[in-house]
Amino acid sequence: MRGATFGDRIADAVDRKQSQVLVGLDPRPELLPVELRGEPPAEASARFCRGIIDAVAAYVVGVKPQLAFFEALGAPGLAAFEEVCDYARAAGLLVLADGKRGDIGSTARAYAAAYLEPRGEGAEPVADALTVNPYLGRDSVDPYLAACRRHGCGIFCVVRTSNAGGGEIQDLVLSDGRSLWQHVASQVAEWGADVVGERGLSSVGAVIGATHPRAVAEARRLLPQSVLLLPGLGAQGAKPGDVARAFTSGPASALVAAARSVIYAYRQGEDDWRSAAAAEAARLRGEVWAVAGW
Repeated sequence: MRGATFGDRIADAVDRKQSQVLVGLDPRPELLPVELRGEPPAEASARFCRGIIDAVAAYVVGVKPQLAFFEALGAPGLAAFEEVCDYARAAGLLVLADGKRGDIGSTARAYAAAYLEPRGEGAEPVADALTVNPYLGRDSVDPYLAACRRHGCGIFCVVRTSNAGGGEIQDLVLSDGRSLWQHVASQVAEWGADVVGERGLSSVGAVIGATHPRAVAEARRLLPQSVLLLPGLGAQGAKPGDVARAFTSGPASALVAAARSVIYAYRQGEDDWRSAAAAEAARLRGEVWAVAGW
């Protein structure tokens, strides 16, 4: 399947799983189950993530490991990150590395090489896709676009974020009446036009916070061929109904990301953390599939 575009691989995964859910892997040592807290933090985090993957694999199309939580654990944490990515891929899941990398020139090329390009003959890239920050302009994104064309990977450009403060910059009104994020969305659509697969989806997607339903609808209009990555369900307060309009370009044209509400579901009083995660992932899959209307 590596020969297919990333957009096609998403569409195939959605068809196969009848799910548009991604589970975020945000391992925080202080929140891990008691049974794991006696282990070194990186080992405990890796074991926790492997358990979550086992629990949710039947209900989701992929996982979204958040690099910051692994980086905080030092070199062992980065090793744990790669172990978790390999484990998820072996389970048949797409891996979206959430790093929101953004830089120019040789630095951007190095990030692309680190996460989206094979590190040796016959090797797989660490991740199927990477989140990137496009607010430094086209030259900061070009190395990732080249990786998409050469290696069948994908990127998700941060366009309108789910945090409350994002509007302080992203909602600024330009001279033509558009907001800054709408301008960036139009740029993302242009960048992704030459990596559209047979299923009509681009390998260049966009991150749009599910906490802003109007922005979700507008982003769908501006980005008809991009897969929208929608964080914010669950712990951040968004509900499946808030993202219904994201799916008007097809059942695989948006992915819903949930992390804390799934991986730490056991903290609501459940005895088994794996069973709690599985139940929440299954519930979310059903609700999102229903509102997607397919």
